[in-house]
Amino acid sequence: MFKHILLPTDGSRLSDRAVRIGIQFAGRIKARVTALHVVPAFQAFANEGFAPLSPVLKKRLEDESRARATRLLEAIARQARSRKVRCATLSVASDMPYQEIIGTARKRKCDLIMMASHGRRGLSSLLLGSETQKVLLHSKVPVLVVR
Repeated sequence: MFKHILLPTDGSRLSDRAVRIGIQFAGRIKARVTALHVVPAFQAFANEGFAPLSPVLKKRLEDESRARATRLLEAIARQARSRKVRCATLSVASDMPYQEIIGTARKRKCDLIMMASHGRRGLSSLLLGSETQKVLLHSKVPVLVVR
């Protein structure tokens, strides 16, 4: 049975639901969890039509993203404690969340990734992509999708 479950979250309602279900599941099977939030990696860039990101604005965006990640992960840790589930939290900056999810599962020796799917279909799915789909496609660790 599973011993260590990775719970990636983007802070959305669907993601919160997947985390809640993941913690309940972990409690039932006596597993531990690691909650992961991937924050955007803000780049200072110059491109036609775009102004470079000022260092002050870049720092503000990074600080706000870190503060949001801290709030999200602390709430997950409280949920886990209330159910007597061991929980570690991790926040990383990356423009490729699916790679961070897979890499974290591997590095932390998780044997299950449990995450939400936003259920996009058709053109919006093709245009927006899906981190869940990318994780499903590339992960060697089993993935349980919560809808």
